[in-house]
Amino acid sequence: MSGDPSPRLADRMERGDVFAPRCPSREILKHVTSSWGTLTLIALLPGTFRFSDLRRRVAGVSERMLSQTLKQLEGDGLVHRRSFPVVPPRVDYALTEQGKQAAVLVQALADWIEDNLPALASGRVND
Repeated sequence: MSGDPSPRLADRMERGDVFAPRCPSREILKHVTSSWGTLTLIALLPGTFRFSDLRRRVAGVSERMLSQTLKQLEGDGLVHRRSFPVVPPRVDYALTEQGKQAAVLVQALADWIEDNLPALASGRVND
């Protein structure tokens, strides 16, 4: 038999298989690597932020899109939402430990893109 041996089903179930169409890791990958997901994770790296402060940090994001992005990232276990029973309502957002790990990785990708922007931009084909 040639090629890589097929991993055991138990191993694939534990780790996930991003190439499998129905693997839940695809949804999480989509949330983390969407433009707003990536920027939100990076924006939360320094610490805890209120919604309005976070929206200012992620310039250009609509209130609706930021809310949706935060709900997705919270559902994925990457963002922690803490609400306070005060008037007016106060909600803080922070990264979980896994969220911090993901944020560092996507920040490295964003840094690489910015460092290589001139070369990347010169390789673009005009539409």
